[in-house]
Amino acid sequence: MGQINFLEIFKESFTLVILFFCSILSIAFALERWWFFHKARVDGNELLGCIRKLLEAGKSQEAQSFCLKHPSPLARVLHFGLVNHQLSRPELEELLETKRMEERLGMERYLGILGTMGNTAPFIGLFGTVIGIIKAFRDLALSGTGGPAVVAKGIAEALVATAGGLAVAIPAVICFNYFMRTVRQLSVDMEVHSSRFLILLGGRGGHAGHGGHSS
Repeated sequence: MGQINFLEIFKESFTLVILFFCSILSIAFALERWWFFHKARVDGNELLGCIRKLLEAGKSQEAQSFCLKHPSPLARVLHFGLVNHQLSRPELEELLETKRMEERLGMERYLGILGTMGNTAPFIGLFGTVIGIIKAFRDLALSGTGGPAVVAKGIAEALVATAGGLAVAIPAVICFNYFMRTVRQLSVDMEVHSSRFLILLGGRGGHAGHGGHSS
């Protein structure tokens, strides 16, 4: 008797239920993005070096197939360039820029949700804090007597809501910032190696090998 039942508090506080589902969503999207970026990382110098060797051997189709084997944004950009190598350099530059923008949008997928969770969870927790304080004063008014035991449940709900909001927000913000930094790094990597790819094609007279001319 006199002990606070946190499970009961959780069941009775709809803000804690909301925060619980927010935490589940944050964890799910964070894991999904982690796996995506784990697969997206590739050594651009090694990738471009292999493409160069295949093109020098006149194996354009093999170079395209080699790119498709790598589930990374950079490999998809380079594959797109190989497929459209017959275009003029200004046209190819414009297409590659468009492709990089498309890949960046793909990398930023779900990150807005993580950012939203990080921004709104503290306010949800604060809302739960206010409700907990209101309940504490209501219980105090209904009891007609003083003492900490009367307001303990409401105060506990208020503090748990605050802690819950921070517990959801802090990891979400950390993941959001980390993934956005990864997006910037991969975007720069795509831009740098796209330029090197164009130089490679230019050094070959704008042709990606004899095997690249297919209908």
